[in-house]
Parts: sequence; C-alpha cells; structure tokens
Amino acid sequence: MQSENRFFDDFAKFVNGAAGTLAGVGREAEQSARARAKEWIGGLEFVSREEFEAVKAMAAAARDEADGLRARLDKLEATASKPSAAPTSAKAKAVKKSADV
Repeated sequence: MQSENRFFDDFAKFVNGAAGTLAGVGREAEQSARARAKEWIGGLEFVSREEFEAVKAMAAAARDEADGLRARLDKLEATASKPSAAPTSAKAKAVKKSADV
C-alpha cells in the first residue's frame, strides 16, 4: 500500500531543484575561476614551448663551443709551458746567457 503524501512529494521536488541549482552555481563558479586564472596567467610573461626549446638548443651549442675553446686553450697552454730545446730569438738567447752567468 502506497499512500500519497503531497508534503513529501513537494519536499522531494524542492530538494531536487535546490541540488540542480547548486550544481549550476558550482559550474558557473568553476568557469569564472578558470577565466580569471587564464586572465591572470596571461598577464604573466610565460614563454611558449617553442621559444623554450630554441633557447635550450642555443645554450647547448654555446656550452659545446665553450668546451671546445677550453680544450683548445688547454692545448695552447700546454704547448707554451713546455721548455724549448733551443731558444730561437735573440732575446731568449740573452736571457739564457745571463742566467748561465
């Protein structure tokens, strides 16, 4: 036996309507928050992925070039620091002669 009670039926409709309204308010608040976040982030100066990758490649190339130059400098310093067997310039001969005296 099912009794029809209008009070409970109206109350169920009211609660169902309130739940739908709250869900709509929640969706609207979420959309508003997303719009504000996009606006705020858009004001910041973020770089795109393409720009980031280009700068990353430039930095890697500069690092490789610096490593090459460092190796070249080390080689030149090693060559310059080796004592030569016979001085070739007149100044070097004079310096060697004065050191022998």
